[in-house]
Amino acid sequence: MLKEFKGYKKGIDLGGWLSQCNHTKERYETFITEKDIETVASWGADHVRIPVDYDLVEDKEGNYKEDGFAYIQRAVDWCGKYHLNMVLDLHKTFGYSFDFGENEVGFFDNEKYQERFYRLWEEFAKRYSKYEERLCFELLNEVTDKEFCDKWNEISLKCIERIRKIAPTVKILVGGYWNNSGDAVKDLAMPHDENIVYNFHNYDPLVFTHQGASWIPGMPADYRVSIDKTFKEMDAYTTEHAPELLGRFDNMGDSDDKIDGEFFKKRFAEPVKIAEERGVSLYCGEYGVIENAEPGDILKWYKAINEAFEYYGIGRATWSYKSMNFGLADARLDAVREEILKYI
Repeated sequence: MLKEFKGYKKGIDLGGWLSQCNHTKERYETFITEKDIETVASWGADHVRIPVDYDLVEDKEGNYKEDGFAYIQRAVDWCGKYHLNMVLDLHKTFGYSFDFGENEVGFFDNEKYQERFYRLWEEFAKRYSKYEERLCFELLNEVTDKEFCDKWNEISLKCIERIRKIAPTVKILVGGYWNNSGDAVKDLAMPHDENIVYNFHNYDPLVFTHQGASWIPGMPADYRVSIDKTFKEMDAYTTEHAPELLGRFDNMGDSDDKIDGEFFKKRFAEPVKIAEERGVSLYCGEYGVIENAEPGDILKWYKAINEAFEYYGIGRATWSYKSMNFGLADARLDAVREEILKYI
């Protein structure tokens, strides 16, 4: 049986606030306000996942910025006020970002960059581990290449050891390569201790959840596909309209099956098995559908993936609260939001 991740069953990401943004005071002050935290709580979530970039709290030389830490503290305080737990996610560290456009390189081969990463997590631990009953740490968002696997396992374990000297029992989330793919869970390092949580993301199938996404190589801006198509039909449609995407079907296979709860149960079976064998909780830190999809299709997708989350007892946070091409609060979902919120 999968170990429960208590307090982190249904969450919402606050992407684009303290990460993946123009790092300005105006952005920090206005993109997410206390009212938004209140709204998330009213939606029935039990936690939020808050991505932060190193730019928020460090300058290029690695000096700490107190005003940046103050925004994290404010988020912690707001979450406490509205009885939400919180995942503090380092979305970008000096020398590494999942977004190649950030031009952050060298982290996995540069010990100075790695030391900076360890020091930052020690600083987070000093400041925020006292809230560990309602806050946990996510070491790094979305390692990309599989070739980083061994180095990342070594780095993550060393980072956990550094954190543990300050915060012996705070929950720590660790994800793997291919952007936190569920397929990478099997190759994560054995858990350091009983307070480690294995983390994955799921946007399966990518040709549906990222239809028309400008940042996906080979994705036409006008590519649209219905959730009601069989996988065989999706394959044929993609062959005709976007052949470069054919390698991105996330193990769907050429069949008459459709995107449903059984599809996601099969996709989650291996990471669940690994987590059970190793005695750790399993958490899905991101999942969602791009704004280009039809609202009714988005609702069907949430129903399908929720069936699998509930079946296995997997905690999760959906991407994302507002904007960021996936926003739940955006007007396009007004007609279906109330229903979608039943399935986050």
